[in-house]
Amino acid sequence: MMNSKKAAVLAALALGGAVLLAGCGGGEKQQASKEKVFTYGTTAYSASNENAGTNPHNSYVGWTTIRYGIGETLFRFKDNLELEPWLAKDYQQIDDNTVKINLKDNITFSNGKKVTGEAVKACLEALIKNHDRAPGDLKIESITAEGQSVTIKSKEKTPALLNYLSDPYGCIIDVEAGEKDRIVVGTGPYVAVSVTDNEIVLKKNDKYWGAVKPKLDKIVVKGILDGDTLTMALQNGEIDAAQGLPYASHELFNDTAKFTKSQANTSRVFEIDFNFKTPELQDVKVRKAISMAIDKEGFTKVLLKGNGAPAVGPYPDSMTFGGKAVTASAYDLEGAKALLKEAGYQDTDGDGYVDKNGKNLELRYLSYPSRQELPLLAESAQASLKKIGVKLNVNVTDNYKSFRKNGEFDMFANAFVTAPTGDPEYYLSTHYLTGASYNYGSYSNPTMDALGHELHNAFGAEARAKLAIRMEQLALDDCAYIYASHLRMSLIMKKGIKGFAAHPSDYYEITPELDKE
Repeated sequence: MMNSKKAAVLAALALGGAVLLAGCGGGEKQQASKEKVFTYGTTAYSASNENAGTNPHNSYVGWTTIRYGIGETLFRFKDNLELEPWLAKDYQQIDDNTVKINLKDNITFSNGKKVTGEAVKACLEALIKNHDRAPGDLKIESITAEGQSVTIKSKEKTPALLNYLSDPYGCIIDVEAGEKDRIVVGTGPYVAVSVTDNEIVLKKNDKYWGAVKPKLDKIVVKGILDGDTLTMALQNGEIDAAQGLPYASHELFNDTAKFTKSQANTSRVFEIDFNFKTPELQDVKVRKAISMAIDKEGFTKVLLKGNGAPAVGPYPDSMTFGGKAVTASAYDLEGAKALLKEAGYQDTDGDGYVDKNGKNLELRYLSYPSRQELPLLAESAQASLKKIGVKLNVNVTDNYKSFRKNGEFDMFANAFVTAPTGDPEYYLSTHYLTGASYNYGSYSNPTMDALGHELHNAFGAEARAKLAIRMEQLALDDCAYIYASHLRMSLIMKKGIKGFAAHPSDYYEITPELDKE
């Protein structure tokens, strides 16, 4: 399938002369205009990704707010994922439950209104009132404001509060200005002027507070979910840069005289969740056998074309609590077959699939297509599990949430940024704990819940890392999840695009530094 698609793209590019001639009129018009316009195509913006719009208080829309230069958070992550002040000037930890954050004095919203303690207080109160995840993360009891400061008191110890406030949902917006036509008022270098489910048009924020001023007059962000369409758009000059290009297309942009690339290893992991309500999967031997049959090396080297690294646990090697700090079952088809036999599964009828009590081991695999890696992982998993006699019925659909909500899956594959706050608690508390928001497979272990409580109350990076490792290893020993690969983020752009760089957090894309020759 991938080869035929690639062939189709290459064949179409052979007609490049005709295409370019057809596009000359648009190029002449842009040249005639004095506006400096940047057009960006991405697979990451869409209603199916739950980030269409600009209001960070809705679902995952904060990723759009922060990625496209509309909003900013109180703190942000450096390249090593350590925190640094952004809208904040500094902070004081008053006690275990209370932190005082002091704001810079020169910040304004894009409407010219000054960002004060009261404005931040109003924004955070609206956030915890309206957002689905923020209240559970932040556990805020009260917020008080005085001048350029806000004091946040939490219901319990919150060692990672500043990290959570740096999540994209923490973008500070002018809630008094409200939301009009899906547009909010932020503090970033660009202002949204038009928003749909597949496109955002931005203009320069002439009131931007930062020392570096925005350089572009207009930015158009296009959600292009089809990889071949995205490839053609960049090759033909319809867009200036792209994120999410099919890996098979990367070689088309190796000409350094025409294109440049920016890459960064991220904590986005491609994982498979087991559904513990599925009778067959309640046997740890079955879960372990399936885990041992997933060919992570083949997936990353062949299907991802090297644009990723095989994962052990949820975090990459670059983090102290990631990579080889934990261990998982190695790829071993014969060992997997032996475990299935121990669990009572053998191919008694010669149809190529193992069975028990006259029933084949047949599982429903659910995923979604908006991340190009996930259909490839489904392809790999289906082929791998067939080798050990497990039949995988794959359902890769934009409507995956309905199937997931109704429990119509045995394995759910998704992509998740495991360290969006630079701290291990965000992922562990939302995935491993009983009843957690992303614990779609209903995994539950009392020891895990106790460790999660301990982590939530632990101060100090070293102590938190040690607890995180214990939690990760427990989940791996329970075979609750399979971690296939970590993503290498790639931005590919025309020659002459400056200040457009991939970031390990997967957040900051359009910045004041972005420019176009």
